[in-house]
Order: sequence, then C-alpha cells, then structure tokens
Amino acid sequence: MQTNRQSARVSLAFLIASAITLGMLALAIVLVAQSYRGMEEAKVTAAASTARQLAVSVDDRIRAITQPPSTALAVLRHDPLVQQSSLAGRLERLPVIADVLLSSDIVSAVYAGYDTGDFFLFRKLRSTDSKRFTDIPAQSRYLLQSLEVVNGKRHGVWRFYDADLKLLEHRPLASYDYDPRQRPWYRIARHNDRLQLSSPYVFFTTQETGLTLSRHAQAAPGTVLGVDVTVTDLGTKLGELRQTPGSRIAIVSARGELLADTDQNARPDPVIEKTFNDGPAAGSHRFHHDGRDWYGINEPLQTLEDEQLSIVIAIPSDELLADVWAALAHQTAIAVGLALILLLMGWFLGRQVGKPLEQLTDRVGHLSRFRFDVPIRTDSRIREASELSIALDDMARTIRSFQNIATVLNRGQDLNQLLRDILDQIITILSQQRGAIYLYDSHEQVLELAVNQDLNVPNQLPDIDQQVDDKDLLRQLRRTIGGHPVFAVLRNRNKKLIGALMIEMEHGSHTRLSEDLIVFVEEVAGSAAVAIETRELIESQQALLDGIIQLVANAIDAKSPYTGGHCERVPKLAQMLAAAAEEATEGVFSEFRMTDDERYEFRLAAWLHDCGKITSPEYVVDKAVKLETLYNRIHEIRTRFEVLHRDAEITCLNARLAGADGQQAEQKKCAEQARLQEEFTFLATANLGSEAMSEDDAERIRAIGAQTWQRHFSDRIGLSDDEQQALAGLQEPSLPAAEPLLADKPTHLRSWGDRIPPVRADDPRNIWGFDMALPEYAYNRGELHNLTIPHGTLTDEERFRINEHIVQTICMLDALPLPDRLARVPRLAGTHHERMDGKGYPHGLHGEDMSIPERIMAVADIYEALTAVDRPYKQGKPLSEALAIMDRMARTGHIDQAVFQLFVSSGIYRRYAEEHLSPSQIDAVNESLFMKP
Repeated sequence: MQTNRQSARVSLAFLIASAITLGMLALAIVLVAQSYRGMEEAKVTAAASTARQLAVSVDDRIRAITQPPSTALAVLRHDPLVQQSSLAGRLERLPVIADVLLSSDIVSAVYAGYDTGDFFLFRKLRSTDSKRFTDIPAQSRYLLQSLEVVNGKRHGVWRFYDADLKLLEHRPLASYDYDPRQRPWYRIARHNDRLQLSSPYVFFTTQETGLTLSRHAQAAPGTVLGVDVTVTDLGTKLGELRQTPGSRIAIVSARGELLADTDQNARPDPVIEKTFNDGPAAGSHRFHHDGRDWYGINEPLQTLEDEQLSIVIAIPSDELLADVWAALAHQTAIAVGLALILLLMGWFLGRQVGKPLEQLTDRVGHLSRFRFDVPIRTDSRIREASELSIALDDMARTIRSFQNIATVLNRGQDLNQLLRDILDQIITILSQQRGAIYLYDSHEQVLELAVNQDLNVPNQLPDIDQQVDDKDLLRQLRRTIGGHPVFAVLRNRNKKLIGALMIEMEHGSHTRLSEDLIVFVEEVAGSAAVAIETRELIESQQALLDGIIQLVANAIDAKSPYTGGHCERVPKLAQMLAAAAEEATEGVFSEFRMTDDERYEFRLAAWLHDCGKITSPEYVVDKAVKLETLYNRIHEIRTRFEVLHRDAEITCLNARLAGADGQQAEQKKCAEQARLQEEFTFLATANLGSEAMSEDDAERIRAIGAQTWQRHFSDRIGLSDDEQQALAGLQEPSLPAAEPLLADKPTHLRSWGDRIPPVRADDPRNIWGFDMALPEYAYNRGELHNLTIPHGTLTDEERFRINEHIVQTICMLDALPLPDRLARVPRLAGTHHERMDGKGYPHGLHGEDMSIPERIMAVADIYEALTAVDRPYKQGKPLSEALAIMDRMARTGHIDQAVFQLFVSSGIYRRYAEEHLSPSQIDAVNESLFMKP
C-alpha cells in the first residue's frame, strides 16, 4: 500500500520544551565546569599539604628509630664486653645485650667488631626468621654469631638460645668469611669519636633493609660497637598513610636509593622514579605513565641530612579526584533533573495547546494501519476537532463490529455457539439488548427457535413454505411477533431459506433506524447465512463420517459371531478410561489432558481399531477345530476310516470264501475295526485343540497317518484353477493308488507369490515400521501339520493371518486422506496389540514408545475380550478373574500397570460391567490386591 506523507515538522510542545531545556543545560554545563576546576585545585592542594604533614611524621619516625639505639650504644661503649678477648668472657655479657634487644622492637642485632678481626653479634629471632636460618632449634629466641681469629685462622660458631638465655644448640661453622674491620660501619666509627649512622643498606645476614649505628668503645678504641635497626616497619607506616588505595609512598635518598616504600620493594618502582626524577625537589606535578594519569609530590626530610632523604608520593588521578567526579556527577544529576523538570513543564504547556490535534492524528493513524480496536474520540475544547473525533470513532466502531462478525463467521466450530455469537455481534452493532435467530426445517416446514436472548417469542413458526418470498415472509413474521423488531431473512448460496434473524429495537426510536444500517444488517445476515450453511454442511459430513465408521465397525462385528459387539464396546470403554485419566490430579496422569480434536481422534481410532479384520479370512477368525477350513475336514478323515473299516469287513469275507477259519477271521476283523474306532476317536479329540498336545501324542498321530488306503478315482479332475496350479509339475500316480491316511501334501501349501505383506523390518515397502515374523507359506492346510498343533487350533500361518489384521488396519487408515487433526488415527488404532516389554506386534514397541491413549486402548481391548458374553467358543469371565488375569499381564510387561490401576481405582471396570455384562459375572472384587506397586 502506497502512502503519501508530508515532510516532518516540529511540534509546538517540542519547541517550548526544547527552548527552556537548552537554556538550562547551557547554564548547568558552565557551572559544572567551573566547579570541577575548583575542586580539582583544592584536592591537589590538600594532597600537597598532606605530603608536608607526612614528611614531618616520617622525620619524627626516623628520629624514633635512631634515638633508642644511640642511647644503648652510649651505655655499651663503657661495658666490659669491649675488652673481652675470648668467647667465654663475652658470653658473660649476654644478659646485658639481651636487655638492649628487648628494649626496642626495631633493634634487630647488637654486635662488636674487634681490631683482632673477632666479631661478636647477638640477634633477636622472629617467627619469620625460619626462612633465613635453616634448621633453627624449636623455642629459639636469640642467635649468637661469633667469629674468633686464632693463629690467623677464623673460627665461626652459631649458638641458639631460648627466651631465658638457655643454650639450645652450639653449631660450629665450617667457614665464616667475614671481617668486621672491612665493613663501612667499623672503619668510619674506628677513627671518629662521634656516633655514626650509616646509609640504608641490605644487612649481610638477614637481607633486610636498615640502618647501622656504630661507635668505638671508650676503653678500647680498636673495638667498635654496632646496632642494626630495621626500617621495614617504616614501609608499613607509610602504607597506613596512603590517601587512596592506589597511592604509592617511598623514602628515597638523593642518590635514588630506596629506604622504604608502601610495597616493601628493594628498588624504587617506575612510578616512584618518574615522580622523583621528573618532578620539582619540593612540590607537586602531574604526569602520565603506562596509560594512567598521576599526581606526583616530592617533600625533603629534615633527618639524616647527609643522606638528603625525600618523601615521594604518587597518587592516581582517578582515585585522587574520585570525590570530585562523584560531586560532579551529583551536580550533573541535579542539573539534568532540573532540565527534565523544565522539559516536562515546557512539554506540558505545549501539550495543552496541541494535545487534542496530536491525539486525533495519532488515533487516525491506527485506522490507516487497520487497527480498528483503538478508540478515536478525544476530549477537546476545539469544536471541529471534537466533532471530527466523534465521527471517526463511530466509523472505527462500525468497522470493528464488522471485523468481529467476520471473525465469528470464519472461526465458529459449534453451530449453536456460532449462532449465539452472530446474534451478540449484531445486537452490539445496533446498540440493543435482545434478539433471536430461527432456523428453517424443510421437512416440517417450520422455523425452529435456535437462539433466543431475552425475547418472549414462540419456539416454532409453522406453515412456512420453502419458496416463500422475502417480503411475504417478513409480513408473516410481523403478524406473529409483536414489538418493534427488525427482521432479516437468512438464505444460503442457492437462495434457499435457512432461517430468520430478528432484533428488538427498544433503545431509541425505531423510526430512526437508517436505511443504510438496514442494508448493512441484511448484508451481514447474508454472510451469517452462508456461515451457518457451511457449519451445517461440516457437521452433517462429520455425522456421515461417524455413521460410515460405525457401519464398518458393525459390519466387522456382524461378520463373525465370535466378535459380535467388540468394535462397539471397545470405544465406550476406552473413552471412559481416557476421561478418568484426564480427571486425575496426581500421579503419572496429573498432567494428561486432551483437546476436543484429540478426543474426537481417539474416538475414531477406537471405533476403527479392528477395521483390518474385514480382510481376515472368516474361517480363520472362526476356526474352532484344527482341521477346519471352510468346513471341518474331520469328515474326510472319518470317510477314510470308513473305507478302512469296510476293507476289514471285505478282507474277513474273502478269507472265509477262501476256506479260512471263520471264527478266526471274524476275530481279526473285529480287532481291526475296534482299533480303527479307537484311533479315529483319538484323532477327533485331538482335532478339538482344547488341551496342549504332547510330543508323544504328535508321534502317535503321525503313526496313525502312515496307514494307507486305496484310491481308485483320479484326484486331478473337477479342480479349480488354484488347485490345478498347486498340482502343476506333479505326476499323477497310476490307479489304484495307495494314499496315506493322513498327509501333508504339496497341494496343501499356498505360497505368498507376489502378495507378500510388507511386515518384515528389512522390507523396503515397509514404510510403517512393522517388525513381524513372516511364515514361509501363506497357508499350510496339511492334515498332519494342523492335527499336531501344540496349543489351540491355529497354525503359525493362521496365527499370522489373525495378527495381520492390525497391519491391514494401519495400512487402510493410512491410505485415507485424513486431515491434520486426525493424522494420528492410524497410529492410535494400530498399537493396541503392542506390549510394554516390546514383545507385541506389529511394531514391537516398548512402553516408553507408546502414548497414554495408546496404552489405554490396549487395556480396553483386553478387558472387553476377557469379559465378552457373546462369543460362542468361550464363557465371559467374571470381574475378579478378568482383573486377576490383567494384573498378571501388567506385572509381566504385557499392559501398562499405571493405566490398569487407574482402570481399577476409578471403578470403570464395574460401571462398564453393569451396562454390558451378565449379572452372574459381576462378583465381589478386592481392589487393593491390584493396587500394589
């Protein structure tokens, strides 16, 4: 659809709101920018001030580090330790040195270097020292490192002490390559009377960073005393003074040596180096490093003036200004909020001016997009806009009503509901409340009331001629029905009368009903008439289909008295069980539900579940004895016995004529005839198939059958074409011919020929997934073959013919052009002989392959077969026995146990029995026996 649109134009509401909002945004941007600059400067100034305070704090900390050790050295330089020349003498002073170590946490070691090269060091051990000193004895708190030079040889020893200065281990050292006289702390203090403080360095033994305070002894100038002071805690202190999580603080000498930093590094990291080297000696600067902006601050320290120490601080820009950005975001949010408020105010003012026209334009746009369900009418103080909205709203409502009627006509499934919906929609169009629809009965020539909504009208309008003219019919209706109704005659495509529509015009004046609206109602009524006709045709066709299906089922039942009524009773039973499954609220059926289409599909499948029996040979279905085909062939065999009986009589007479002993001949005849009577009785009993046949009985039958009799007549004349083909290629014996009493002759066999049913899994014609064993022959009517059947009366070939009915059921139903909603009818009808354990036929399905309706069909089919009372070959079983059999079948994987237990617990078995079984079959049933898991 092509549309013509004008170029886009700016609305009045947008102009007003935009002007106010843009002005507010410009002012907000200026204020926020100025605020950011001020806060940034304040933050940097505050950081510099903090750095100066930090420098003062670090100065105090360094003084605190160096003061206690210097005092200790002043005392120790007068101690007898300085004059001791042996280890034993020096060990006597350990308590004094231990007191010095305990006096301060930062003093790690006290030692003395002698001008002889001797070295005496007493050190505190911490918990972390186990990593530096291997194999430390347990409970060690002190370590004495002693070096003595005797005759030019160095003798080193380590001695470990506990907290009470008890010796734990004396450990001589193989080599101790250390000369205190070569160390800077010794050489400087040896020739200087003042206290000496070393530059920060890494201690030889502990590899810690620290300072050494040294001074020569008063009484022995060749002896220098030293105290090691660690500055590790100074880095920890610096870490506590960080302004932001990412800040880095370090104490660096003028030579760039690192005394301490927040990350406990041995060397300055790149950020500290860049801050120290590129920035001013005192003050702050901004720089960029590794993709990040930093603020760097350098502040000189007053302590250790010879080292010219400085505190170096590097702060990430984003962290330093985080509060600034947060404040900026807060101010921006306030500015945006004010702008939005002003925008809304401007929009509101503009909308008050242009809202009615804009609403009307928008709603009319829905009509162009075929949205007739949106109300068009708007409230406006502009008269023209208000009147236009009313007119457009009436138009949309009319079109919407027409759409609703079209939807009803197209989607109506049930005729009564269709009529009710049509009446409701037309009443709504006319803004009325009451109406009725009559349908025409051509056989009775009356209008029958089909749908009535609150009208007092007769149920029938008699004497209506099919050929009556519309005007005459309307006059007749007006004479019969009072009030102020408007009528519309309903006619089908062939202009035949199918009914009449009437609406009572009680709201407003009926004289104001426009001619256009009457024409519209008549046109809608015409469409309704076509829909009604279509619905009637569909329902009549469905009724015809149901009738044909029931006709086929009844014909199958009538074909054999052994299955009379089976095809009618199974659908009833199956539908009762399916309804019970749908009503279940717990267990495996709690979520099982069927739609109306699925119920109809299931009902058709139940009616047609045995339609394949129409192809089953009647004599096979009705075979009551083993030798039965179209007749019971025991009569042929009896005739042969009659021949042998007479042969015995003739043999006796001929013997007597030949002069033999008459009494002896008579006795032999009687014995032969008695044997024949007994053997025939045995064969006749075996023919019944009422008992299982043992192998001994089968061998006796073969022995009896081996007897011969003389045939004097040709067996090749008077035969059908089928019999002639069976004898083709066989030479006719000369007469008289000896024939066995019982035989399996080639003429008893019938091959499949080109009519092999597609039931094997490897058959390319098998598109249905059948998996059945196919007998070698289509029929085997051999007398020995039939009489020696181990169980029942059917041979394997005949058993296949019986089972084949389900194959034919599926093939026949699959050939029908069934609609999609009935597509599963062949499957539902063809799986009631499957078993839960996969041993059923024709597909060999397992329980998990079968749907609930399929399992229900199997249970219904078996229960009907067990209890049927109209089968001449057996008695219908009582309820308790039938259920006991089915319970065994459920527990051995024949039928679904859940469906069977639902069948019992719902009482369906008894409700069915009360309607279809004889009273003698309805006995007491202990349902609990069948509900065990």
